[in-house]
Amino acid sequence: MPADSAASAQKTNTPTASDERHSGMRTIRKVAPYMWPKDQPWVKHRVMWAMGMLLISKLIAVGTPMLYKGAVDNLADRGVTTLALGAIGLTVAYGFARLMNVGFQQLRDAIFARVAQRALRMLALETFEHIHRLSMRYHITRKTGGLSRIIERGVKGVEFLLRFLLFSIGPLILELLMISVVLLFLFDWSYVAVVAVTIGLYTWFTFAVTEWRVKLRREMNDQDTDANQKAIDSLLNFETVKYFNAEGREAQRYDRAMEQYEAAALKTAYSLSFLNFGQSVLITAGLVIVMVLAAIGVQNGTLTVGDFVMVNAYMIQITMPLNFLGTVYREIRQALVDMGEMFTLLEQPAEVKDAPDAKPIAVTGGRVELDNVVFGYDSERQILNNVSIVAEPGETVAIVGSTGSGKSTIGRLLFRFYDVHGGSLRIDGQDIREVTQTSLHDCIGVVPQDTVLFNDTIHYNIAYGRDGATEEDIINAAKAAQIHDFIVTLPDGYNTSVGERGLKLSGGEKQRVGIARTLLKNPPILLLDEATSALDTETEQEIKEALNAAGRGRTVLTIAHRLSTISEADKIVVLEKGEVIETGTHDALIAKNGRYAALWHRQAQDEVAA
Repeated sequence: MPADSAASAQKTNTPTASDERHSGMRTIRKVAPYMWPKDQPWVKHRVMWAMGMLLISKLIAVGTPMLYKGAVDNLADRGVTTLALGAIGLTVAYGFARLMNVGFQQLRDAIFARVAQRALRMLALETFEHIHRLSMRYHITRKTGGLSRIIERGVKGVEFLLRFLLFSIGPLILELLMISVVLLFLFDWSYVAVVAVTIGLYTWFTFAVTEWRVKLRREMNDQDTDANQKAIDSLLNFETVKYFNAEGREAQRYDRAMEQYEAAALKTAYSLSFLNFGQSVLITAGLVIVMVLAAIGVQNGTLTVGDFVMVNAYMIQITMPLNFLGTVYREIRQALVDMGEMFTLLEQPAEVKDAPDAKPIAVTGGRVELDNVVFGYDSERQILNNVSIVAEPGETVAIVGSTGSGKSTIGRLLFRFYDVHGGSLRIDGQDIREVTQTSLHDCIGVVPQDTVLFNDTIHYNIAYGRDGATEEDIINAAKAAQIHDFIVTLPDGYNTSVGERGLKLSGGEKQRVGIARTLLKNPPILLLDEATSALDTETEQEIKEALNAAGRGRTVLTIAHRLSTISEADKIVVLEKGEVIETGTHDALIAKNGRYAALWHRQAQDEVAA
């Protein structure tokens, strides 16, 4: 790519300040309905009560320095002997006012807490559900570690935004306005002018530097996500790392990612120091100028010592939240970025959706029909070309072929991970695109080549097959899958933990647990996706018996690599380059001496040689 084209592309892909503001406003608009829902008045009531507590606390905060001024003037002008009691009373009132200020703030937080946590929970749940609705294509192109980080940061960003945008930025603006009114009426416009200029310069400086820091922070987040992805990827492939003695390589790979994160984090830290120092310069300058004006007034006799102390108290009252504003604004800015990533994720469209008039599927027999199915994962590479296959109710149909012929793709289409591009796929005459995905998934049981288990107990993993299954149902499913006798020999029996992805169990044991889980689901249609290809011959034979038992009374589609496992199938379909080239029983296909016979004889020779 020419240099000018590359620069142009980079410029196009770099978010502008306008883009950032638009993204921030979009994020705030998306959060707002969770704070003010139309159908839940109790949420609105809590928000209003919290706002009321906020207003009371700020009124008390603005009035508190006046009590301090009164106490100082009593002590300075009239003497301790006659009016010490009045000064003490005012001091006590001052302390009580400060306490009331804190009390109403805490009451505000307590009232609002349920609103914030409800919004947080609903957003987290919505994101979680949406991720499960996204297509298989999306999930196989995204890295789990990066996805989890986006969700984690987004949810934390929502929590921060709800707390500080409503109870830091808003209250600060309200307090500044109240104090400005007090300074204007009790003193003169010059005090207000100094405060206004100080706040204006402070806000401009904070916003300008923070916009720069957001870019640095985004770079740091990207490096953090990348490092996290590499760490999770390495841990998920723990066995592979060990097999190739690659611990050192993985450590170096992770360290390179962390090195880039370190560089980005240092830029962020340095810019933070610059921002903090610049803010201190502006705040200190404003404070000194106002105190000088007050000191001149005391010298001239137009102000009392109490006025001087009150001005000081107001300036400290302003500068403290202003110092905090810098941190809050930065975090809110970052929270908007993090939430923007999460809402972008929520806006990802689901590739496969239920039709508006979709109805639950009605399975009467379990007839599965592929009618001239055309499909490709991308437009440049077609996987299936006019494939037609029929599995009658209760029939076992095996689909075989060389690697890349499209066998496993048929299983994914049947479960509707993807939609066909041409033709149709029907169950008992119903196009699966016209029924609800939930009902479709309920009627199909899948035993994959590599059963992945949850990091929980054997009991939990079998029970996952059907929500609300009884203990007897679970044990019967385990017996049918020929795994019950093994389970009861374990020290913890059904409460034995299987480890992450089931790694504490052997391949055959995992497959049996997977079969038990599918049997518990009790689907009318069973899809066996090379369910024994990763097992040794002896284990394969044992699993085959369990699968044969599982298939009784069901329509079974078997996607097979080892032809010895499907010789008894009612029908065998041979795929080659996405097309059906042969169909028949094992004996008929052997007699035909075509592609299936060639595959059969080759595998037989390989087994003899082994």
